[in-house]
Amino acid sequence: MDQEKFDEEFKKLWEESPLSHSDNEKEASWEQFHAKTFAQKKRRSRPWHYYSAAAVLLFVLIGTGIYFNTESSNENAVVTENVIENLTSKIKHVVLPDSSKVELGPNSKIIYGNNFALNRKIEIDGEAYFKVKKDKQHPFQVFCDETTTTVLGTSFTVKESENEEITVELFEGSVQMNIKGQNQKWILKPGDKFTYANQMASITEFSRFIDFDNEKLSVISNYIEKNYGYKVNIPEENLGQKITIRINKKEDLKTIVQLISEMYNLKFEINEDLKQITFQ
Repeated sequence: MDQEKFDEEFKKLWEESPLSHSDNEKEASWEQFHAKTFAQKKRRSRPWHYYSAAAVLLFVLIGTGIYFNTESSNENAVVTENVIENLTSKIKHVVLPDSSKVELGPNSKIIYGNNFALNRKIEIDGEAYFKVKKDKQHPFQVFCDETTTTVLGTSFTVKESENEEITVELFEGSVQMNIKGQNQKWILKPGDKFTYANQMASITEFSRFIDFDNEKLSVISNYIEKNYGYKVNIPEENLGQKITIRINKKEDLKTIVQLISEMYNLKFEINEDLKQITFQ
């Protein structure tokens, strides 16, 4: 096939691509592309030039479809570039490139792209608690099976059970829920629990707080050790002291520690290496 014949076939395929642009726009786009791609240069004739052009054609036809279709889709939402798995029986703490924090549950994993700071899309398999850094310019989206959680706030959990039931519990802020193939959207407020199972969605309430009513400080220390993984050392003379307090189940550990410190006039030290908190 000579150069003139190839140009004609190439232009024919270009004009047949499924675009909604006018003929004038197509012609102008073709002329611009042709001028750049097939500029006249003094060079020896080589067979691989035609193979290269064919590759460019394939890229243009595929790339053009992507370029002019700006609607978002759940399919291929995240390019598998970074996979973090938790194969242990304890919670794994992860800091994402945008400084958002994840508490990854046992036997769970998350997947996100190298450009995450600009394209904050993340897939989850299992269970995770997200504390998202606010960024109005770059929405934070979590994909789990057929559901998409778009973060409008900061603090929530996403869980997929073995029977493929998806639950989202919102602790702070707000999130928007979408289901693949459906136009309906659900906006959650703190205390809302979104459940999707058997192609049915529902919203119920859940308790996002835990109450300690006239409990000993030793009970609080056991709670911290079980839910945050830090051993707590409290002076013996304070162990029997009583406390009445309501705590957000996903409250920052340091906030709880500071509260106890102020209530009982105790100093504290947190040893991150030993995962240990010492009051004195």
